[in-house]
Formats: sequence, C-alpha cells, structure tokens
Amino acid sequence: MSTPKTYSITLVEDDLELADLIRDFLQNYEFDVTIVSDGVTAVDVILDRQPDLVILDIMLPGQSGMDVCRAIRVKYQGMILMQTALDDDIDQVMGLELGADDYVVKQVKPRLLLSRIRALLRRQERLSAKTNDDEMKFGRLTINLQHRAVMVNNQAIKLTTSEFDLLHLLAKNAGSVVSRDEIAQSIRGFEYDGLDRSIDRRISRLRRTLNDDPQEPELIKTIRGIGYQLCLSNEEAFL
Repeated sequence: MSTPKTYSITLVEDDLELADLIRDFLQNYEFDVTIVSDGVTAVDVILDRQPDLVILDIMLPGQSGMDVCRAIRVKYQGMILMQTALDDDIDQVMGLELGADDYVVKQVKPRLLLSRIRALLRRQERLSAKTNDDEMKFGRLTINLQHRAVMVNNQAIKLTTSEFDLLHLLAKNAGSVVSRDEIAQSIRGFEYDGLDRSIDRRISRLRRTLNDDPQEPELIKTIRGIGYQLCLSNEEAFL
C-alpha cells in the first residue's frame, strides 16, 4: 500500500498563538507546516521551499501580504490562500488580482480552512497533470502544446502566435482567475495600468476565434473587476 503524500504548507502569520493553533490542527491531517511571522522573510522562505500551498495573512510586519503575494507569484506556481481580517471586498479583489487562488476571513473555523486547503490542492493536482502532458483538454477545447495546435469540438482552429500564447497562459491556470496584470506581464512584459483596454480586446478576439459566445461564454469567463478564467469543463461556465 502506497503512503499518502504529505503536503507542505507555509503559514505566514504574525499572531504566533494563532499560527501555532493552525499548525497543530493541520499537522493532525499530515500536513507539514512551516510558520513565518513577517512579510520580508516570507518571500525568501516561500521561493526557497516552494511549498504546495501558502496561507498568507494580509496584515504583516515588514511588508504586507499583498506585497508578498505580488513578489512571489512570478516564481511560485503553488496555491496561495489569503487570510483577510474583515469580510472586505477590496481586500479580496486585490488579493485575487495579485495572484491569490482563494481567500478566507479570519478567524476561519478549522474545518472550513481544511476544506479550502484540500480543494486548492486538488485543483493544483489536476492542473499539474494537464500541464505535464503534451495535450490539455477542457470540455470541448483541446490544446496540443507540442504542435501548438487547438481544436474546438474536434475542429481545428487557427490561432496567431499571440492568441496561442494567451490561451496557453489561461490554460496553465485553468480553474483559477488570471488577472489583467498577469496577462500584461506575460504577453507584454509590463504591468497593467488599470486603464489600458488592450487586454480585454485580446480576450474578445480570442473568444471570437474559438467561437466562444461573448454574451454567454462557455470557455473563457470574465471575473468582473479581476480578470479572466478558463473553465476546466463546459459545466463550470454555468456555475
């Protein structure tokens, strides 16, 4: 019988009493938890250890959780779960915009925290399995990475180089929101300024090429105020 995988978690939390409680709870479920208590140290620890998941508080000494998220996202491909002190839409939107995968409000009930962690890790495993293959499938969409070929409903679709690169970026993060800033950084090499509409136009052109109805898209969802998300399956477009 194979031994279950032990997942590594970096918990960035300056309330050490709370951090110890979370660590002790998660260790009961075979998670390997490392605690970091300030934002500056957190960046180095996360990039060095590359844990499976990061639990990241927003209010931290040294630098904020938002700054930590921004700093690590380019070189860290694991899951980021933000902790916000209040049920504040601004904090949640900003966290997702900067690359967080989900958020919980402090102090979250332990069972709910465990549920969110497990859901994120399942998502990461699905995405890793897809990324490691030459072919990625999302409902009626198939992407062949080796040949840079795309099919929708088994019909070949001709994409430009920039369209394929944009689709590949969304596919690597399928099921998660890709912010406009991440898209701008990836395809143009500089930050999104909040006003430039070229990213939205690129998405619109890609949808047209993929025959994805812009009024009721089945493949690429708009997450208002944040960015875009490629659905893992057709059904997710309607969730």
